[in-house]
Formats: sequence, structure tokens, C-alpha cells
Amino acid sequence: MTALDRVPESLVSADSAAGAVHLTVDANIYPLDAVFAAAFTFMKRHWLFVDRPDADHYKVTLAAKDGDDDLGSIAGDFANELLSCAYRQRLAKESRATVEAVTFQAMAGAMGPPSLEELEDFDFSDDAFEDPLGIAQSWEEKYAKKDKTADDDGGDAATSDGDKTDDTDDGDAS
Repeated sequence: MTALDRVPESLVSADSAAGAVHLTVDANIYPLDAVFAAAFTFMKRHWLFVDRPDADHYKVTLAAKDGDDDLGSIAGDFANELLSCAYRQRLAKESRATVEAVTFQAMAGAMGPPSLEELEDFDFSDDAFEDPLGIAQSWEEKYAKKDKTADDDGGDAATSDGDKTDDTDDGDAS
């Protein structure tokens, strides 16, 4: 086994006779799923072996299928891919709740409007809710049509026939 230039001997060694490179991966830094994900990207052009010599390390052995690859390049490329996979896994774990919430909302929206049975089970009670700023107002209250007699008295009542009365005379007698 020989050491590779610019790579710590404790982490990477090469067996040029066998055309293989051996990487020691710290299990406390890189989860096993990240090791598998990185190995998966190398499966097309390399033979891979993953072992666990002790509780704190994984041993990954890569050998080029065609035997022409530079062992130093294989080790460096695998180390970079391993770091990338570990970081992607961390990001996925941190944003899992957000992804689940967005997915749930998308699926709920794709289901369409509620059925009549679902609406029958819904509680449409007129229980008051807190409105400390006094900004909640129903559509009927906001756009209520005023009665002409109520306007004369300064009231705010709606007409019985639902027509809006207009205090302005625009000369149109319809």
C-alpha cells in the first residue's frame, strides 16, 4: 500500500498493484446514509466496498472497473462527493418540517373543495372570536344597503327590498 500525494496517510491509502484506493471515513462526522449516497454516484465506473472496522470509522474501498483511473483522483472525487452528500442530508433534515407543511398544503389544495358531507360535519357556529383591533366585519355589515328614511334620521338600516338608495339626484328617472 502506498500513500497518495497531498492526502493524509491516516485517511487515504492506495494499492496501485490492485488498482484500489482505501478511504477511512469518520462515522461521527459522516452518517452512513451519506457514505452510501456518495458510493452510489461512483457505482457505474468503480467497484465499491464499504466496511466498518470499528465503531467510529467506515472503510470505503474503490477500484476502477476499467483500471485506467488515477487513484488520487478517485479518492479526491469520492471525498468531495461524500462531503456534498453529508451536507445535503443535513439540509434535508433541517428543512423537513417545512417541506412536509408545503407538501401537505399542496395535497390538500389538490383535493378540491370540501364535499357536502364534510361541510355537514363542520362547526359553523356563530361563536364570537377575539377582535381586539375591531377590524373584523362581515361582508353584510361592510356593504349593507342603506334605507333612505334611515339616512334622513341618521340611522344605518338596510332597505327591506335590498336596493341601495342613492341620496344624489343625477336626473335619471328610471
